[in-house]
Amino acid sequence: MLPIYVVNNFGQFNHLIHRALRDLELDVFLIPNTTPPEKVGEECRGIILGGGPAIERAGYCSQYLDLGLPVLGICLGLHIIATKFGGAVHQGQSGGYGPIEVDICEPDEILKGYPRKISVWASHADEVTKIPEKFQCLALSPVCGAEAIALPERHIYGLQWHPEVSHTFEGKRVFENFNQIILENP
Repeated sequence: MLPIYVVNNFGQFNHLIHRALRDLELDVFLIPNTTPPEKVGEECRGIILGGGPAIERAGYCSQYLDLGLPVLGICLGLHIIATKFGGAVHQGQSGGYGPIEVDICEPDEILKGYPRKISVWASHADEVTKIPEKFQCLALSPVCGAEAIALPERHIYGLQWHPEVSHTFEGKRVFENFNQIILENP
């Protein structure tokens, strides 16, 4: 079975995403965002766009969204997804990295099994301010109207928060759900 690729966008938690998937005994590789899209499309079964400091340093990430593979974007990964499909990202009002209560308004496949309210850790230095057309809002918070979005028919999901950190409530469930989505949609 092909691995899942975690795309390193120079964020401090990309290695934790990789580790979280390994802890679930999934075949996973951490790759640089400069890996050519054709190589990515041939060699993996799903993509996780990791976090990072700036969308300008995201390499080929927006092109990976054209490969027809399931994609999960985390933090900057969410911003890449939103801008690629016509949404907007701007500086957040609350800034910094820390705890936030998130309301799940549409559980969908990626958030299956979560209660309606969860405590997560997120950075709101930048956030999605306009959700792209055809995308669903899955979760929101008092400081951000797009904590999680999805384009279910293409199996593209984005989270503002970091499921890979221990402070996020049952973060590994996101990765388990993503793996299940991949298995059900080869």
